[in-house]
Amino acid sequence: MNWLDLTLANPAENLAMDEALLDLGEGGGSGEILRFWESDSYFVVLGYSNKVAEEVNLSSCRSSGIPLFRRKSGGGTVLQGPGCLNYALILDAGHRPELSGITQANRIIMETNRQCLETLLKQPVHVRGHTDLALRDLKFSGNAQRRRKRFFLFHGTFLLDFDFSKIASVLAHPSREPDYRAGRPHRSFLTNISVPREALKQALRKAWQTGACLETLPLSPLKKLVPEYEDPSWIEKF
Repeated sequence: MNWLDLTLANPAENLAMDEALLDLGEGGGSGEILRFWESDSYFVVLGYSNKVAEEVNLSSCRSSGIPLFRRKSGGGTVLQGPGCLNYALILDAGHRPELSGITQANRIIMETNRQCLETLLKQPVHVRGHTDLALRDLKFSGNAQRRRKRFFLFHGTFLLDFDFSKIASVLAHPSREPDYRAGRPHRSFLTNISVPREALKQALRKAWQTGACLETLPLSPLKKLVPEYEDPSWIEKF
């Protein structure tokens, strides 16, 4: 597995890069990849099927200058920004038949990440709601996946030193929530894990047995994908 630590200029480019890397793998242009990135500005990103009117306080986003985007994987709507480390795994189900199904992949990948974080934090870490990582019942990582015929994208976030004060004003209470949330507001449901970024990256690279840094970037396909992520008809499709 190659690795890549690359944050691009804006949210649309960063979201599109995950898709470009997935397409690169599916097209035979690379093997498996682990990527890291972190935005220096705040933005809201909806899951593929989320409805803007149900998940987002649009007036607050506009008054705060926080833009909206939509990714092509599932999961819920989140606020991103400084202190929220993103990772993306591009995995080859052809070489990993145990990951051929969505449920099996969730279970195996989340357990790998859980063990990694538990070792790093030196305290119990739990998989909650299928694709969350939590300390007790406080969430610090959410994840989702998107599949091609052979390769698939599994990506998520780690809350390190994120400012939670903005979340309640720009995000509604989610229309769907895991049982363990039990109706709690955002601030009572989330936590930072306060570990050094480089330590977390190194731990994840070790857990996924990465080798060389990815040298060939899909820049031309990326340029073609970015306009879709910036298109209001895509962002506001539901």
